Amino acid sequence: MLDIKFLRENPDVVRENIKKKFQDAKLPLVDEVIELDKTLREARVKGDELRAERNSKSQQVGLLMREKKVEEANAIKAEVSEINATLENIEAQETKLAEELKAKMMVIPNIIDDSVPIGKDDSENVENEKFGEPVVPAFEVPYHADIIDRLCGLDKDSSGRTSGNGFYYLMGDIARLHSAMLSYARDFMIDKGFTYCIPPFMIRSDVVNGVMSFAEMEAMMYKIEGEDLFLIGTSEHSMIGKFKGQIVKEDELPLTLTSYSPCFRKEVGAHGIEERGIYRVHQFEKQEMVVICKPEDSMDWYNKMWRFTVDFFRTLDIPVRTLECCSGDLADLKVKSCDIEAWSPRQQKYFEVGSCSTLGDAQARRLGIRAKGKEGNYLVHTLNNTVLATPRGLIAFLENNVNEDGSINIPVALRPYMGGKEVLTPKK
Repeated sequence: MLDIKFLRENPDVVRENIKKKFQDAKLPLVDEVIELDKTLREARVKGDELRAERNSKSQQVGLLMREKKVEEANAIKAEVSEINATLENIEAQETKLAEELKAKMMVIPNIIDDSVPIGKDDSENVENEKFGEPVVPAFEVPYHADIIDRLCGLDKDSSGRTSGNGFYYLMGDIARLHSAMLSYARDFMIDKGFTYCIPPFMIRSDVVNGVMSFAEMEAMMYKIEGEDLFLIGTSEHSMIGKFKGQIVKEDELPLTLTSYSPCFRKEVGAHGIEERGIYRVHQFEKQEMVVICKPEDSMDWYNKMWRFTVDFFRTLDIPVRTLECCSGDLADLKVKSCDIEAWSPRQQKYFEVGSCSTLGDAQARRLGIRAKGKEGNYLVHTLNNTVLATPRGLIAFLENNVNEDGSINIPVALRPYMGGKEVLTPKK
């Protein structure tokens, strides 16, 4: 959410930003907000004047009563009553206007960074850099579900009976490999100086509204019926929510956290839930990184964070690239974002395995997260990035480490988490 003062003083900048995001339908909101803001400020001024007048007259009543001038005191009391009635209406108007103003402000997108490429959707995202040589082996790499099947590692028939499409059972060595990757991702980030955290897996609606737009919530979140609770779609939601309404000491910044959680997503509007594979599912697990920092440090942290994910995948012998998200592909709260994509030797193209974003002070403004500095309190900046989301990360690993005979090579970094195993041998 933008600062109302910034919008008030820079309406053309806000309009141009809306156009860059190809959301022209939101352009009228700028004028609507300006008018609402003007009316609200006028109501507040009027309210302040009436409160001052009421206080003055109440003091007069006290003086007159002490002087036994009861009739004059009662006359002024009647005036105070009239002021109270008027003030009650004005305060109700203030509340209504403030709610309308906030609702409109919540829909206006955040100002994107000047470096963000302009484009309508993800088809216009821009490749930044490749890391590692994308190899196509001499043999045909099987579909990931078939690789897993040869190790007796996937049971979707049973999950279909218990839960429906979009769910899965991982079994045996594959289940162990899945957990090993997450454990390694956890320790990888701890070694980078991040504090490990396991957050709540459900959050209240005020936290949801603080960390994402309403449209994103509708497309992603599962709501618990009869309760003000939602299942998280990523641990970023509860990790940022942890600081809701808090004032952080400036000398504690940056706060660098890495969190594990299961994640739950409806995947509304996605390309369809896979019936056979596990690429797009309703439930997955994730190791996330979250940074809360001073505004002037956020872009430095953004560049450090995506690099951590690149380095993580390279230790697993997985070639990756970074893809700069264009303006039309950025969620409304994001200032800048890039996807980390892993090489698929089967498809001979890259696919998304993570995303790094800086949101400026948008989440902090919505949730009231501030730092206490020498010159007063200020809004912090928040950033998030995927270290590993799996089973999608598992798919990238299997495709890049499978051999022609169906065996799976275990890189050195993962062997301590796999009981020292160097190779997984197919059972079929």
